[in-house]
Amino acid sequence: MIKAVLPGTFDPPTLGHVNMVERASTLFDTLYVVIAVNRMKHTLFTDVERLEMLRELFSSLDNVLVMTWQGLVVDFASKHQVNVIIRGVRALVDFGYEFELAMTNKQLNPEIEVLFMPTDPKYFVLRSSAIKEMAMHGADISKMVPRQVAQALLSKLGN
Repeated sequence: MIKAVLPGTFDPPTLGHVNMVERASTLFDTLYVVIAVNRMKHTLFTDVERLEMLRELFSSLDNVLVMTWQGLVVDFASKHQVNVIIRGVRALVDFGYEFELAMTNKQLNPEIEVLFMPTDPKYFVLRSSAIKEMAMHGADISKMVPRQVAQALLSKLGN
């Protein structure tokens, strides 16, 4: 049985995230979608809110488990006997950062394989931070995030 982990902040989850999870779920027996909890990073949505959104979004995918994790992703992988970390890359800038992170993770746990999955071209420009800013200014984000995430953003931002 091959397990993988797809970590991220998911603040908020975008259609790009959904696409990555759906695609990765077809490749592995078990896919852990891990919400990184980093107390040093300010997020709009709480850990619980992001967990609930993602669990709702992927409730139809039987092999996808959504969890939060406070700590290193390689430690999550070790604890859950996962040997593959999936990282989404949109552009060369992403690749440079992700490559360095992958090498660090390999040093921490040589058993881990890191797979880079390119973003579907139609979601290439989606960034959670930009979506939050657009939503704050009342822009139409309906083609960038799932319906329930758009509603949660509007509710959270008071628009």
